[in-house]
Amino acid sequence: MDLLVATTNPHKAREFMEILAPLGVRVKSLAEVGSQVPAPAEDADTFTGNARIKAVAYARALGRICLADDSGLEVDALGGAPGVRSARYAGEGASRDERDRKNREKVVRELRALDRFDTPARLVCTLCLADETGRVLCETSGSLEGLFTEHARGGHGFGYDAHLYLPDVGKTAAELTPDEMNARSHRGQATRRLTEWLGSQAMTSSHTGPPI
Repeated sequence: MDLLVATTNPHKAREFMEILAPLGVRVKSLAEVGSQVPAPAEDADTFTGNARIKAVAYARALGRICLADDSGLEVDALGGAPGVRSARYAGEGASRDERDRKNREKVVRELRALDRFDTPARLVCTLCLADETGRVLCETSGSLEGLFTEHARGGHGFGYDAHLYLPDVGKTAAELTPDEMNARSHRGQATRRLTEWLGSQAMTSSHTGPPI
């Protein structure tokens, strides 16, 4: 089973690949299929809305079933920010890594001004699967709760992972191994719920549409 994931982020593509490979699903990113489709404007005010925008737009443009995600960080002391603006919270950068660094630095500055470190925070992921006509088939979500810390720790993960401390294991998300992170992450939760839905459809439906 091949699954197109509407992302050019190699970190996200790798996570999906690691989670879905044991289930026999081969993940293809937009970069791998050579898509030249213009990126749609992600202007919804919820993760669900933005995931839906991407899944529908790419599915219609490419004529194939497509999975899209929208994910980010919510910090309680910042009123839920950066939220849907997580990937562009501090504006643009020359590279994805530079944008990620500037985003982290902005959150740290804002919490330092409030003196509110170790505040409740969570990583959130919403997935949307759309068929080749753009019809939404399934939407799932997941979250990873923790505390936002002032100092980054850990060499795994990406984005805000190194600042999300998980009290039950005494580590940040970036200090977990990839397998440990996938087993409990926001994206892992949402993806497993999607595969449960796919499994239920395979058992209850005889539909033989185009392969995922």
